[in-house]
Amino acid sequence: MKIEIYSPTIRRKEMDSVLTAMVEEKIGPGERNRLLIQTAKEQLHFDYALALRSPAVALFTALKALSSVNLQNSPQGNTNGGVQGSPESGQDNSAEGQAASKAAVISALSPRYYLQVLQDLNITPLYCDVSFDFPCMSRELIENTIAKKPQGLEVCAIVLHHTLGFTPDAASIAELGIPVIEDISQSYGSWLKPINKKDKQEDAPSPSTGKSEKEETGVKFSGIFCILGLEERDMLTSGGGALLFAMNRKEGMLLRNFAGLADEYFMPDINSALAIVQFKELHRNITRRHEIAEVFIQASLRTRHKRFIPINDGEYCNYAFSLVLETGLKDVTAYARKKEIEIENAFENTIAGSVHCDNCPVSSSLVMRTVLFPMYPRLRSQDVERVSRLIMTLP
Repeated sequence: MKIEIYSPTIRRKEMDSVLTAMVEEKIGPGERNRLLIQTAKEQLHFDYALALRSPAVALFTALKALSSVNLQNSPQGNTNGGVQGSPESGQDNSAEGQAASKAAVISALSPRYYLQVLQDLNITPLYCDVSFDFPCMSRELIENTIAKKPQGLEVCAIVLHHTLGFTPDAASIAELGIPVIEDISQSYGSWLKPINKKDKQEDAPSPSTGKSEKEETGVKFSGIFCILGLEERDMLTSGGGALLFAMNRKEGMLLRNFAGLADEYFMPDINSALAIVQFKELHRNITRRHEIAEVFIQASLRTRHKRFIPINDGEYCNYAFSLVLETGLKDVTAYARKKEIEIENAFENTIAGSVHCDNCPVSSSLVMRTVLFPMYPRLRSQDVERVSRLIMTLP
């Protein structure tokens, strides 16, 4: 039986939640959209969030919110207190020439939809390379990218994608003084440690608060805004959508300006119902991913192919299992097909996988050499063993 590269982690709880929303005939944006934000806030402790239709809408809104700060500080700024240049209006109220001079730093291994969003906002993308050991932008590489930018461009944002679930040093990057938007769609839960039997007692709820020590700790991000995509292949899925949130009150006020968008920009309740259960099942799924990853890592030690290594050991959600090949992608793909195991190019749907990125030789090389193996909580034990044997015997 063929092992698919991906399978969404949809169990009975998720199906019951969606069916309940359907039976109640309340599938558009409404009460469950608000409940999703409340559920997420219990884990993330943010100040304010919007549950939107897609990560693309979330990125567009985040960049417009940053733009509104500049507008309010300029003579041309809108002083009427309304939403300035919102996705709904389709208008950019900035002065001509000002928008054209804006640029955003993005990794060449970011999702390719970033390009369309930047194009729609008339923001120039500045492609930043990565290293062979780590697939995310570093502060040094970002500084090099900015130093080489064309004259006349003002960097208005750094969009920091947590590629393949790896978490970059966002705090160091934020010290550059440029607004950072963190995309944690693939890294959500990296701060959680998997639970084993002996840990369960230690992580028992506190009698006073009813929350575990991990839940009481909270999470801190360095970005002005954070995007948590909930698409099919993100760490959590609602079948489509995204959360855009701000950790602090000051940035939260900027997002509140977009609360009046039309319903068509917000996540429907039918999707929100699925996402709510995904949040509640996170720890269980993280634990299962960790168990599978331990088997794959041991298998990979017997090959000549390389793995990406997290910056902070132990802080990886095991979103995916990838290898940077020493041999050709074509040969490995053909070998996996004979074993009835599906693997795929890890960066096919990235910017570097779609367009030529000048001055990003490492990213271009990784596009040609990095593969993903089946890695999801619903993977059966016998299938984990089959994939493990494949990894050990790769050509």
